[in-house]
Amino acid sequence: MTKQFFQNNKAIGRIAILLIIISFSSCGKSADAQMAPPKPDVDFLQTSSADGAVEKKYPGTVEGTVNVDIKAQVSGYLEAIYVKEGDYVNKGQSLFKIKGDVYAEQVNNSRAAYKSALANLANAKLEVEKIKPLVEGKVFSDMQLKTAQANYEAATAQVAQAKAALGSSQLNADFSLIKAPVSGYISRIPNRVGNLVTPNDAVPLTTLSEINNVFVYFSLTEADYLAFSKDAKANQTVSLIMADDSEYDQKGKLEVASGNIDRSTGTIALKAIFPNPKKILRSGGSARIVLNKSLSSVVTVPMASVKDIQDKFFVFVLKDGNKVAMVPIEIAGSAGSDYFVKSGLKSGDKVALNSIDVLYDSMEVVPKTAAKAVSSK
Repeated sequence: MTKQFFQNNKAIGRIAILLIIISFSSCGKSADAQMAPPKPDVDFLQTSSADGAVEKKYPGTVEGTVNVDIKAQVSGYLEAIYVKEGDYVNKGQSLFKIKGDVYAEQVNNSRAAYKSALANLANAKLEVEKIKPLVEGKVFSDMQLKTAQANYEAATAQVAQAKAALGSSQLNADFSLIKAPVSGYISRIPNRVGNLVTPNDAVPLTTLSEINNVFVYFSLTEADYLAFSKDAKANQTVSLIMADDSEYDQKGKLEVASGNIDRSTGTIALKAIFPNPKKILRSGGSARIVLNKSLSSVVTVPMASVKDIQDKFFVFVLKDGNKVAMVPIEIAGSAGSDYFVKSGLKSGDKVALNSIDVLYDSMEVVPKTAAKAVSSK
């Protein structure tokens, strides 16, 4: 009787333990169910193919169509400066005056030598005319006539030499007054009145820039150059971003500035020509050239939908079972707030627009169709 009682109690104990384990197991599952995070609501945009244009910016330097270094052509002390830095001058306008007393005296000396040579020439001519009839009358010999004629030819050469010397001295005197060879803006003037200037000075008196039109020089890599060269629709006109990040209100025309690719850099130099009616662009300034390359049948996605991880780009694409897949993409370029996708997506794929910072591969979501692209991640 006692043995049967203990056996019954053992059976009851085992049942009680089993019930307790089942109870705890049920509670754990219930807790896990209660702690599971909710599925995020995610907006998806269905992609489509369309034509587009890639926008690329390249740093450049601004130069006037004419940049002239103004240098002294004779040596002397700077006597006068007729312009100020930043002035606009016209062709032929006086800029600098070099003290020219010595050159004026050289002109006087050369003029006197020229007059003397002319007098000697006149005397030599009279001598020839006097001897000719005397030779015919057998009074003077032919040798005396030939000597007179030789003296006349020597006097003629002396006149030409004196005339050239006079012209040279007059040029030097004229060079003492330095005039603008072209119209344009005056750059910095490093010298002051009283400074000695020479033709061998390394630093010019000033630089004169004609900026009615300007050249903006920039460089393209060989690959970019080939890509843009093959695009017949691109680069008919180019845009310019000025140093203050504002867009210049005139369009430019693109030209090749060099026929060769620089071996050391792998780039080729180009220039864009811009009209400059308001003289806003100045020689020596900096700017960015904007080039556009047309693309056909390319998938476009908003920048806000793209995740950047160590210079690699990813998007989350909706798959079966309302799960997202993290897909790597290759970007061909951008325009405005959109990326053009070169590979990784096809037309019809649904791309997540929001919550991309919390999404992960194979995550289940509640998909919604986006009315329009969102602007932030």
